[in-house]
Amino acid sequence: MSRVDQVIELFPPKCRHCDSRLSPKMATQGEGRRHQVTELPSIAAHITEYQCQCVVCPECGKATQAELPAEAQGQFGPQLTALIAYLTVVCRMPRRMVRELLEQVLAIPLSLGSIQNSWEEASEAVAEPCAELEQQLPHEPVVNSDETGYRTSGEKRWLWALVAANFVFYKIALTRGAEVLVQLLGEVFAGILCSDRCASYLKYHKGEGQFCWAHFKRNILGIQEIGKTTDAERFCRDALALHARLFRLWHRFRDGPGVRYGPITREQLIAKSIPLEKKFFALADRYLDSRDKDVANLALALLQHFERFFAFLRHEGVEPTNNVAERALRCAVQWRKISFGSRSAQGEVAVARLLTVTRTCRMQHRAPLVYLVTAIRSHRNALPAPSLLKTASTT
Repeated sequence: MSRVDQVIELFPPKCRHCDSRLSPKMATQGEGRRHQVTELPSIAAHITEYQCQCVVCPECGKATQAELPAEAQGQFGPQLTALIAYLTVVCRMPRRMVRELLEQVLAIPLSLGSIQNSWEEASEAVAEPCAELEQQLPHEPVVNSDETGYRTSGEKRWLWALVAANFVFYKIALTRGAEVLVQLLGEVFAGILCSDRCASYLKYHKGEGQFCWAHFKRNILGIQEIGKTTDAERFCRDALALHARLFRLWHRFRDGPGVRYGPITREQLIAKSIPLEKKFFALADRYLDSRDKDVANLALALLQHFERFFAFLRHEGVEPTNNVAERALRCAVQWRKISFGSRSAQGEVAVARLLTVTRTCRMQHRAPLVYLVTAIRSHRNALPAPSLLKTASTT
């Protein structure tokens, strides 16, 4: 570790060979062995008491009481407020565990209501940066999208994650229908929308898109596992073989120098993939009228949306899978499991905002806790929170 706060030099008191007494003033040999010990300092909350005095005006005889500084309006300072939000969202700790941790480590007695108030204040502090990201979504060249179930007071909701090149945006909605995409991306999205083959995306987006090969492979493996027909066996065998060849090419392009068989350029990727595209098309066409309905349905999907399976070959920034959106949802799913969802519409908004900010900070290699502290301090001083778009546009 390069950062050292204290150095203690140790010298042997006597020679281990002849038992003679040694002194620090004697000659040394070479560089001493280094050993570092990391320890926590004594942790104690810093409590500031503001005494707002009333001063009587000598001119009019009336008293005026001093006002609290902007940062002292609540019971907790910006750093403690941000820490509470950080522990719940990033560390995915239940509120009761947050309360116990702060009581045990910082000796700060907290109520669940105080924790909720801090959570809501953090949400308000990042409202403007989140709104900027939402406004930017329709203008992004590539967006990956996925959704998962959510609960608010036991009622069904849907948690959406839309991932752009430099930020993530979360939204909790009543439905997983295309109307959510219209709200977030506009009536017509000019960019490339990457997703699974959910009906919402098919209904909404008529332009260029990329379907997830990971989902398609899982479909093939599912048919292979339960299929009892010869068509199922042969179709799955041939489709998986072509899939493996396609992704070997993709890894050679994506991973660059050091990859097995050597790297290839975008032009080489396209040229080498053309024969595989033709074989995929021929395979789907051959099994389009299969008596095995699962095989026929998968062949039909491949034929109907053929271009959307291969957009990643020709467009910069497009991945062949939707893994980036699935990973964005994973942390949200873990949060959902420990919190059992939200209890109000206000809670839904807070969850979406804080997930948006913390995951975006991670993408931009910014410290989420530091950003939350800055945003809360700015909010209390009626100043705009730091924009997440400026970093997004310059990274």
